[in-house]
Formats: sequence, C-alpha cells, structure tokens
Amino acid sequence: QVQVEESGGGLVQSGGSLRLSCTVSGRFLSIVTMGWYRQAPAKERELVGMVTRDGIIIYTDSVKGRFTIYGDNAKNTVDLQMNSLKPEDTGVYFCRTEVQRVFGQYQYWGQGTQVTVSS
Repeated sequence: QVQVEESGGGLVQSGGSLRLSCTVSGRFLSIVTMGWYRQAPAKERELVGMVTRDGIIIYTDSVKGRFTIYGDNAKNTVDLQMNSLKPEDTGVYFCRTEVQRVFGQYQYWGQGTQVTVSS
C-alpha cells in the first residue's frame, strides 16, 4: 500500500506565510506526480500546484508568485511554501500523488490539513 502524510497548516493572518509538507511512502516503483490541492467550504477541490517526475511544475493562476512547490524525488517529499496568504486561500489542503506500481499508475491522497487565513 501507499501512504501519504501531510504536516503543517494552521491559522495565520493575512499576508503571513505557512509551509506544508508531504511524504509519500510504501510500495511503488516510482512517483509520477506529487502535488497539492485545496478545498474551500462549499467549493470543489482545486489544484494548487504540482510537480512531475521530470521536474515540470505548474500552479493555478491565483497562487502564482506567492506559492512555491519544492519536490524531492530522492526523499519522496513535496513541500508547499505559501507566502502573502490571503483569506481566500483558506481551506483544507490535500497532498496527492500518482505512483507507478507493477500493474499500472494509481493516485493516492492524504487526509488533508486545514489552512485558515484571517483578515
């Protein structure tokens, strides 16, 4: 099985910073992608940013210039540095990974960590 564990999150004032960390462990051949999604109350889950095994990084437009993803293939970790946080960044942040296993590619999610930005 594959485990996805997140840490970080919490309460911060508008303009502040937080860093989220995610570690992927278990039985798999390689990691295809690692990334972060978020879900605000009464809204659908959306991509925040992700990194592929080839080092390609993408961000949703609303976080460009404020958030940075750091992926470490050797450690199977992905961090999300969030700066200049805004109240609209509030939500539950989920780490997602897509891994290559013997019989195909599979996605796994963490349980989520709450980020609250006060105005």
